[in-house]
Amino acid sequence: MLCFAANSILCRLALAPRLIDAATFTTLRVLSAATMLTLIVWLQYRRLPRLSCANPLSVVALFGYLVFFSFAYLRLDAGTGALILIGAVQLSMFGVAFWEGERFSSVQWIGLSLALFGFIFLLLPGASAPAPWAAVLMMISGTAWGWFSLLARGAKHPLEANASNLLWCLLPCVLANSFTGHDLEVTTAGVLLATASGAIATGVGYVVWYLALRGLPAAGAATVQLSMPALVALGGTAFLSEPLTQRLVVASAALLGGIALVLKRRVDGVRR
Repeated sequence: MLCFAANSILCRLALAPRLIDAATFTTLRVLSAATMLTLIVWLQYRRLPRLSCANPLSVVALFGYLVFFSFAYLRLDAGTGALILIGAVQLSMFGVAFWEGERFSSVQWIGLSLALFGFIFLLLPGASAPAPWAAVLMMISGTAWGWFSLLARGAKHPLEANASNLLWCLLPCVLANSFTGHDLEVTTAGVLLATASGAIATGVGYVVWYLALRGLPAAGAATVQLSMPALVALGGTAFLSEPLTQRLVVASAALLGGIALVLKRRVDGVRR
């Protein structure tokens, strides 16, 4: 979770002072993450990732998450962005679960209602409200990550598949760069931050998460992710001097508490 939280902090550190433009940040993040995972696949299997392992839908979802994530952080505080992201991820996955036939108990519906209240409260107009277009971009990013996570359930070799997905993501990233060439801004600090986001926070973070999942049940893994917005908010306060607003605290309590309630009921149901 520290690695995943670091993505928000590193992205905001790079984009807030315009050390690099959003499209180039995304491209460098994908390139460095793909390089790191390719190296790990080589060390493990003594071969390069097979591009055929990629799922075209996963590539689209992964690219959507990455590119909208970067552009959203042009105007969002780190903590607010992380809360919108994780809320969109979980709510989209709950929606798919319901579509696939899972039925929620009354307690779970209360939890979902509480989570939606927190989501809406965060976005209500006001002095501390996030920029509407940036919030929408982050919601799209979170929804894309939710779909990517669901598509990854069928991967036989998740490490190699994710390396292949990232390699395929390079093409649309370069195309996005070409369409936003007039906004090109690159500094040494920006390049270093984007590379760290890709190689360490994304590449190494994925490997650590994959190893952790071996000892975590699905609901437990989903619950652990709820710590990420809190870590980002604390990091934003420490490294970016971002305020912990009352709106963010109340929205976090409602959104994350509601999601935790739904997840707890789901795992209790599985145990029974």
